[in-house]
Amino acid sequence: MKKLLFSAIAALSIFSTSAADKYVPSEEVKRSQKEFSADRFGIFIHWGIYSMFGQGEWYLNYGVRADEYAKAAKGFYPVDFNAEEWAKAIKGSGARYICFTSRHHDGFSMWDTKQSDYNIMKATPFKRDIIKELSDACRKEDLKLHLYYSHIDWTRPDYPRGRTGLKTGRDSTYSDWNKYYKFMNAQLTELLTNYGPIRAIWFDGVWDHDQDSVPFDWQLRPQYDMIHRLQPACLIGNNHHITPFEGEDIQIFERDAPGENTAGLSGQDISRLPLETCQTMNGMWGYKAIDTNYKSTTELIRFLVKTAGLGANLLLNIGPQPNGELPATALDRLRGMGEWLKINGETIYGTEGSPFAEQPWGTATRNGERLFLHIIKPGTTEIHLPSDIKVRKAEIFSSRIPVETRKTKNGTVLHMEATPDVPDHIIEVTLKK
Repeated sequence: MKKLLFSAIAALSIFSTSAADKYVPSEEVKRSQKEFSADRFGIFIHWGIYSMFGQGEWYLNYGVRADEYAKAAKGFYPVDFNAEEWAKAIKGSGARYICFTSRHHDGFSMWDTKQSDYNIMKATPFKRDIIKELSDACRKEDLKLHLYYSHIDWTRPDYPRGRTGLKTGRDSTYSDWNKYYKFMNAQLTELLTNYGPIRAIWFDGVWDHDQDSVPFDWQLRPQYDMIHRLQPACLIGNNHHITPFEGEDIQIFERDAPGENTAGLSGQDISRLPLETCQTMNGMWGYKAIDTNYKSTTELIRFLVKTAGLGANLLLNIGPQPNGELPATALDRLRGMGEWLKINGETIYGTEGSPFAEQPWGTATRNGERLFLHIIKPGTTEIHLPSDIKVRKAEIFSSRIPVETRKTKNGTVLHMEATPDVPDHIIEVTLKK
C-alpha cells in the first residue's frame, strides 16, 4: 500500500507505450461504472500466508528472507475457511461487492495458477482454490467480485527491484522485465478466464519505482487493453496515488476520502471517474495479532456517509485470521453496519454526492428530488441550505415528522429540536422540480 509522489516526468513515462491512444470506455464498462457507483459499499479482504505470522501483509519487507518466509506455506491450512460464511456475513453488512487479494507483494498466489508453484494448491497442504470458492460464494449471494493484484513481487528474481522488499535475498544484479510482464499477464488471463465475471481488477504497487533515477515504464496500457478484451465489462483501478491514466475506469484513494490527505497517500486531484476510498477497520490491512484498535460501528457508519456525500464508495478492509475466520470484532462491525443500512440504505445506495460542500453538521446525498441531510453532529438545531436548493418540504427520515423550514434571502433554514447522539440523524428534503 505505501508510496511517495511521482515527478511529473515519471508519471508520464509509466504510460509512454500507448499514451497517444485515447481510451474510450465501452458500453459494458459504462454499465459497470454505473453499477459500481450505485453500490457505495464494498469489503476489502487482505489474506495470504502472511496471516501466519500475525504481523500484517508487509511482514516479508521487514528483513525476512524469502526462502524462510516461504516455509510458512507448508503450514498454511485454514481449517475454518468457509467462503459461503464469509459471503453471507459480508452480504449481511450491506456491502455489495468484495475485493480479494489474489496476489500480494509477497508473490504468493491464492488460486490454482499454472504460472508458478508458489500458490495455494501446490505449496500448501490445504490444496483448495480460494478464489474459485469465493467466486462461487459471491455469485450465490449476489455479490460482485473484484480482485486485487500486485504489480510487485518481492520473491521473483525477474521482478525489477524497486524501493521495497530489498532484504528478501534476491540477486540485486538480475532482473528480466519482459519475462515478469509476461508472467503477470498470464496470471491475469487465468483470473479473467477461469473464475466467472470479475467486475474489477484492483492494481497496487506502481509506487515501488517512484524513486528510480530513470522513470520506469510499467506498460500499463497494453495490460489494461488485454483485460478489457478478456472481460469487456471489467473495471480497472490502480492504487498509484496519482492522476488516473488512460484505460483506468475508477479512481482509488487510500485511507482518506477524496480531497483529503491526512495519511499522506491521497494528494491527487479528483477525476470524473467513479471514486472509491479504501480504509481499514483497525490499523492494518493484513491480520496483525496485537492490532485490536478497531474503529467503532458509529465511526465506520459516519465514514461511509462521508464518502457517499463526496460521491465515492467505501471499500472497508478485513484481515482474516490464519485459520480462515473473519475476526469476531470485524464480524460485529459488519452486523452493526448491516443493521443501519437495512433501515437507511436508500439514503446511500444509488445516490449522488452532496450538491454542496461538507458542513460542520455533516453532509448530504441525493437521489433525484430527494435530498438526504446526514447530521452526524449531535445537538444540531439549525441547518442553512444554499439558495440554489429549492425546498418543497422536509421531514425526519425515520419518523416522517415534519421539520420546520424558513426561507431567507440566502436560502432555506431548517429548524429542529437538538438532534440525538446517534451515528447519523437523517432529514429528507423533497426538492421542487
